[in-house]
Amino acid sequence: MGLTWFMHGLLLRETARDFLGDRLRQEAEYRLAQLRQAADPVPAPTLPSSLSAEVFHHLYVLKRGEIVTTSHPSWLSALTPHLDGPDRSLLDVHLEGRHLLVLRRTFTVDGRPGVLLIGESFDSVEEGLAALHWWIGAIAGLVLLALSLLNGLAVNAALRPLDLLQRQLAELRSGQRQRVRMKVPQEFRPLVSQLNRLMDSQERRLVRSRNAVADLSHALKTPLTAVMQALRSKRELDKSRRERLLERLTLMQELMESHLRQARLAGPGGGQHTRVKRELDQLFDMFRSLYPDKRFVMALGDAEDACIEMERQDFLEMIGIVLDNAGKWANQSVWLALTLGRCLELKIQDDGPGVAAELLPLLGRRGQRLDEGRPGNGIGLSILLELVEQYRGEVGFQPAPSGGLEVTIRLPLALASTSEREAVR
Repeated sequence: MGLTWFMHGLLLRETARDFLGDRLRQEAEYRLAQLRQAADPVPAPTLPSSLSAEVFHHLYVLKRGEIVTTSHPSWLSALTPHLDGPDRSLLDVHLEGRHLLVLRRTFTVDGRPGVLLIGESFDSVEEGLAALHWWIGAIAGLVLLALSLLNGLAVNAALRPLDLLQRQLAELRSGQRQRVRMKVPQEFRPLVSQLNRLMDSQERRLVRSRNAVADLSHALKTPLTAVMQALRSKRELDKSRRERLLERLTLMQELMESHLRQARLAGPGGGQHTRVKRELDQLFDMFRSLYPDKRFVMALGDAEDACIEMERQDFLEMIGIVLDNAGKWANQSVWLALTLGRCLELKIQDDGPGVAAELLPLLGRRGQRLDEGRPGNGIGLSILLELVEQYRGEVGFQPAPSGGLEVTIRLPLALASTSEREAVR
């Protein structure tokens, strides 16, 4: 603002100087035309008693040959050195605190060269310019002050939600609040969204851990009671009873592994990303070693570089459950096809016996096993459904063209929590 005001003063002075210079040039042309037409070698305007000099407040100095006349003799000594110099030059002459703007004009009349100096006082113009310049500066200062005050008010108003956010965070810490809910400027919405997203993730993990512990306790209650009763009984443990106890203990071990695996799942909101191809390569290498008599085929298409917003362990668990089931039931081959569009779609097929169409809706029910001929406890697909739901995806079961089961998993590439979407709205 100060630099603009300084440049304004310079520009204003130069504009006024150019304006007066143009007026002096017009006056010089007019006087020279009069001089060429008049018979008097000494024009009236150049005499001390000149009416033109008194009316127009102009100063005239004329030199023809050796004769020099002037309308203001007091300025003659100051102007005499300027009688020699370039034509049409605009000069600044100072004498006793006064400022004169002078135009030098050379001419030739009747073969005799001459010089005409026309000057006008610049003092009154400078006084007016200075007053205008200071008025502009005062107005600019007031505008700057007003802008500073308005900017301060705007910043304070914009930052006021931070105080509310601080109070709500304190309420969260004391348990008085479960979410951060507030109207915030656009710049703070990502912060509030991330906070709510983190709290959603923590709440989901807590609920999942509690459910896993409750399910494990419920699942272990019956077999554990049976084992304890058998051990407390005074009957000897024959071979058949030992085998039944071993079966129950094996079941308990599988239940513990399944529920602990479920409790380890991170769920959305961890802020992690997974490279799909890299993790699928690791899974396929593992299942090829677990089922060496089965063929695992993967087709990635144009999704070689696919990356999904999901915790790595959750992705491995999700796809591992399906590949493990497919490996158990497949006769010879398991296929995985990956497509990338608005979402990430994985189709896993096997050439096993498949599942009857009327039984497909039962897949994924906790503890529901449609065939007891394979090892398992009926929890894997329920974990799959729960995990996919947490990531706002979809799971579909349908008969595969090869005769087995086809599982389709659709996952969004980017996630936004419910609280985050509310904050954005």
